[in-house]
Amino acid sequence: MSKFVKPIVVVSKCLEFEKCRYNGDVIHDPVIKRLQPFVHFIPVCPEVGIGLGVPRDTIRLVEENGEITLVQPSTKEDLTEKMNEFSSAFIKHLEQVDGCIMKSRSPTCGMKDVKVYSGVEKSPVVGKSSGLFAQELINHDPFIVMEEEGRLNNFLIREHFFIKLFTVSTFKRVIAKRNPFQELLLFHSHNKYLFMAYNQTVQKELGRVIASHKQRDLKELFSLYEQLLHRLFARRPRDQSHINVCQHIMGYFKKDLSQKEKEYFQEVLEKYRSKKLPLSSITSILKSWVVRFENNYLLSQTYFEPYPEELIEISDSGKGREY
Repeated sequence: MSKFVKPIVVVSKCLEFEKCRYNGDVIHDPVIKRLQPFVHFIPVCPEVGIGLGVPRDTIRLVEENGEITLVQPSTKEDLTEKMNEFSSAFIKHLEQVDGCIMKSRSPTCGMKDVKVYSGVEKSPVVGKSSGLFAQELINHDPFIVMEEEGRLNNFLIREHFFIKLFTVSTFKRVIAKRNPFQELLLFHSHNKYLFMAYNQTVQKELGRVIASHKQRDLKELFSLYEQLLHRLFARRPRDQSHINVCQHIMGYFKKDLSQKEKEYFQEVLEKYRSKKLPLSSITSILKSWVVRFENNYLLSQTYFEPYPEELIEISDSGKGREY
């Protein structure tokens, strides 16, 4: 079993932690519950943070003269300044944060799908935006690994989030090690096939950054690497990219396998290409060969276990959608 870092994750407090929703409820969330042993959660409710009660009257984003404000229609109070001050103070006291799981459609915590109205009351929706608190987190750290709880019901989105969260969290700990550059080399090596699956072009750029280490100071080197890592994880890998990586790994064993084993592996690849089998059907076969032929280099590859296997859950509500 691989040993993983424990990411620090800001989470909307109404998700599994406290009855602080506008109606006084708590949302029981299976993803948050499964994550609890593997991450350090920092729960927050921005609405309660600025003094609103539980339960409380609705608040909404309103656009007037090109400016978006946070307003409570029942009182006509503009809460924008209070929310911005709370967000800044909260972020200022965060020593470190790796990721966020936010409440979808919340005017404070929503990522991108928050309704923006043209007026305070009985007004049409004129667009969508980020919640004020979520936007401040993004402004503070553009590379933060952020997702909404609703989208995490989708297996592919959830897996991408887990991979990105645990990989980026591991990277952030590298610079604190005694020999950070040597640790970065190991990090890059262990993630070779995971990075290749995500974006081979960016993977090569990462390699060139490492190769240029004699021309850069350590801070600049890590900054460039982090920017590229963010680009690498911008999108989920394509199926064909996974197929290419799996064929590449299979190449390590082409002289050791029987013809029937090779033919069977190609059949499984085709079934994956046709969406008749999950990727795990292929990687399980590859991992068995890695163990069988005692290839220690491949055993160290995060491609086979990029996040704790206890978090693997193939159920999918189908509701989570990509932006």
